[in-house]
Amino acid sequence: MTKKTEGLLTLGRAFREILNGDSPTVNAALQKKLSDVRQHSMPINPWFTPDNVTYAMQQWADLLTEASVDQWLSAYPSIEETKRIGLITAGNIPLVGLHDILSVWAAGHVALIKNASEDPLTPVIIDLLNEIADEERFVHHKDLLKGADAYIATGSDNSARYFDYYFGKYPHIIRKNRHSVAILRGDESEDELRGLASDIFRYFGLGCRSVAKIFVPAGYEFQPLFKAMYDYQHVIEHNRYANNYDYYRTIYLMNKLPIWDNGFIVFKEDEGLSSPVAVLFYSTYENEHELQNHLESLGDKLQCVVGKNSLPFGRTQQPSLTDYADGVDTMQFLTQSDQW
Repeated sequence: MTKKTEGLLTLGRAFREILNGDSPTVNAALQKKLSDVRQHSMPINPWFTPDNVTYAMQQWADLLTEASVDQWLSAYPSIEETKRIGLITAGNIPLVGLHDILSVWAAGHVALIKNASEDPLTPVIIDLLNEIADEERFVHHKDLLKGADAYIATGSDNSARYFDYYFGKYPHIIRKNRHSVAILRGDESEDELRGLASDIFRYFGLGCRSVAKIFVPAGYEFQPLFKAMYDYQHVIEHNRYANNYDYYRTIYLMNKLPIWDNGFIVFKEDEGLSSPVAVLFYSTYENEHELQNHLESLGDKLQCVVGKNSLPFGRTQQPSLTDYADGVDTMQFLTQSDQW
């Protein structure tokens, strides 16, 4: 077992110890700090509820096992030269940038990290990773990243233009807006619809893997989906979510737009892919051929497509180590650094 593999497994163990309340085996002070941040992130980022932070940590605790890490890393060659990789991570959902950070380490490079200001978790994890690595492999930057050999930047379509201006001359991965959709046929089981509800509501729908749009057959009956969503009606108790719900519901009603409303989410027929928080867009289709042509036309705008013949319902927020953002193999990019 390599030192990097052992380090990844140690991070997974640290997450499990925090979640289970076990005695820390890495660094008691840092694990306690991360545990405290898990419970008290909302003053910095109101969307980082304890439940959502815990969920994100649990996904990583489940991923960072010997079998999954070995399977992930065995597909990539070792590098000859260590380089400095600048990372600009998003802060829309908990631990959204951790895959890039761990990929840089697993490839054998040094990570220069500028995390989002509204992300209270990453700085603590950087400290914990340096403790595990027993050397400074992770450097936290507060200002614009300079001096890196390559860059990986995640943001919106607007920020991507900014990133390209500054980093386009270097080897890079620059990510833009992506959206996730679900395809319904009308014959989904209760369990499948409950899984879709999780895909919609987890992280308040803020992630690129969150389903923000559904395609339904003409004449679709929404009541079974509404019923499947009831387990998530507590989202309306979140102040910012409730404000969004009230605002968009009011705007749509004032403009006399037809909507479906179950008291905690608004369904609106819309050709767009990026629905606001507390709103779910939907479009109808007449036949399979029409639907597939439309999906193909969306091209690289899509992150996940959920449905019976696609990603299973309820799995969007449970990516594997090889589910790379935007479909770009980050590890392949990093382990081909001798070609830069």
